[in-house]
Amino acid sequence: MKVDLQCVEDAAKELYIRALKVLPPDIKDGFTQLRRQESGATAQSLLGTMVRNITVAEATNNLLCQDTGIPIYNITIGRGVQVDGIDLEHAIRRGCTRATQDHPLRSSVVHPLTRKNEHTSCGIGVPVIHWAYCATPDLLEIEMVPKGSGSENGSFLRMAIPAEGVDAIKTFVIDSVLAAGGKTCPPTIVGVGLGGTSDLVVALAKRAATRPLGSVCADPDGATLERQLSAAVNQLGVGPQGLGGDSTAFAVHIELAATHITMNPIAVNMQCHSARRARASFTSHGVRYGF
Repeated sequence: MKVDLQCVEDAAKELYIRALKVLPPDIKDGFTQLRRQESGATAQSLLGTMVRNITVAEATNNLLCQDTGIPIYNITIGRGVQVDGIDLEHAIRRGCTRATQDHPLRSSVVHPLTRKNEHTSCGIGVPVIHWAYCATPDLLEIEMVPKGSGSENGSFLRMAIPAEGVDAIKTFVIDSVLAAGGKTCPPTIVGVGLGGTSDLVVALAKRAATRPLGSVCADPDGATLERQLSAAVNQLGVGPQGLGGDSTAFAVHIELAATHITMNPIAVNMQCHSARRARASFTSHGVRYGF
């Protein structure tokens, strides 16, 4: 399958706008579940306000949140897909710029030193583009995740040592959630990366934080720890927007990788309650949008 780069550009634009305006169904279901379990009156009221905000935003074609975030595009390339990587990257960048300027959206991207804003949502190394590959023939998938600064600032890294065991992981995750408090706009998805190297473990945490609710870590031991931490985090009392309650997080998600015998990296990355994402799948039959 040969990829039409104009279609990719159009999709990159459309995905950014869709992600900012339509919340994925699994997150809406997550709100329903939290409201069913929440025992605090204030927390119940806050959850209800969040749901109303989502409903009004979607009904009026407005943004779910004013923060348009750092644009992240996750690309998955299947077998037999014919595309030039540089051309593909440029097409995504053009689509990101068009979404920002034509819609228009607030550009949240600035130079780290001068703080200059090009008003394109692009800059050095941005949009962030991750590449992956799959065995499915004739498939190109583009997932778009706009990551807001509130949740992104709730990022933590610790290079633990093996002798500290699993208890060090649990303690670090709990301490990170408490340190973030209401600054990450809870209820959150708490993404935990384990293993690998310092750079890989942070990427794993981001991947975990942006996974759909209801998905489970592929590693059985990781899945067990997910369940344990999900229960523990919602006993901390942080609650919606940090104002108390049972609904601190939709879930804790874990992604892991093998690591060195003398280290045990741990990273935490959080996603806010407006857990936005959108996806486009290119096949020989055309383009299909979803989440």
